[in-house]
Amino acid sequence: MRLLKENNKAIYTCILIMLAVCLFMDYIPGLTFIALWVTPPVALFLGLVFALFCGQAYPKFNKKISKSLLQYSVVGLGFGMNLQASLASGKEGMTFTIISVIGTMIIGIFIGRKLLKENRNTSYLISSGTAICGGSAIAAVGPVIKAKDSEMSVALATIFVLNAIALFIFPVLGNWIGLNQQQFGTWAAIAIHDTSSVVGAGAAYGEEALQVATTIKLTRALWIIPLALVTSLIFKTEGRKINIPWFILYFIIAVVLNTYVLNSIPEVGQFISGLARKGLIITMFFIGASLSTDVLKAVGIKPLLQGISLWLVISIGSLIYILL
Repeated sequence: MRLLKENNKAIYTCILIMLAVCLFMDYIPGLTFIALWVTPPVALFLGLVFALFCGQAYPKFNKKISKSLLQYSVVGLGFGMNLQASLASGKEGMTFTIISVIGTMIIGIFIGRKLLKENRNTSYLISSGTAICGGSAIAAVGPVIKAKDSEMSVALATIFVLNAIALFIFPVLGNWIGLNQQQFGTWAAIAIHDTSSVVGAGAAYGEEALQVATTIKLTRALWIIPLALVTSLIFKTEGRKINIPWFILYFIIAVVLNTYVLNSIPEVGQFISGLARKGLIITMFFIGASLSTDVLKAVGIKPLLQGISLWLVISIGSLIYILL
């Protein structure tokens, strides 16, 4: 173990190069089969194993690049989508998205504050992260409620752990239950916390599931803005900066361009979206490699119980809605 930690930077670099080489074998005729084993769950698993056995290498770089690459990848996926098809496929989940966001916030605060007697800010942050889009929502709401660094860390760690688990179990559960592409995409977008794992799970399940999940999740992420505004009224804070997820606008522009400008040369959109998928897989490794024993230690029993309880409620509730 000590030897692994002493050489963690070299191991980190080797894994990253191996993933990149395998992914780009997809462009070499006769060697495309090599790229097939590198999926979002596999990349996340490699990152988690690395972090737990080797520790963190380049933590600041890892955190920064995972966020940026995820956003670029999501925008790139837009070049593989058609506007009319995306709106049609995501329409069914839009109504329930509104209901689930409000319902999750109310239930989450009730579980955290009334049942578990948890810290107000931590409870609110976990509810926000579960209701909308994981870490992005927590990062947006945190400054508005004047959350302490320790409260932010606990909320982010709770969501991070559950988010990693979701990427592994949701595709398996979807196949076991027998969900079609449309149903799984809707379920993943509503029940999985962070955009990264939603897109990763959708990609692992199928092309249509990916498009549905991405469309609904990014629509859900726009709720960051009204949530932050309402939060400032509830907590009576003024002049706090709200972090707006501008990459969602760029994603919409990419979809529009692919539909109306690049429709005569679909190869361009396919190439860009193909690169974006590879970027997403590499992002999964970065996210997995961000896990540390410090992150695990930060997750106390009450935040974890709130996170799991709320996750079960939204997962089971949304699944019943989708199947009925």
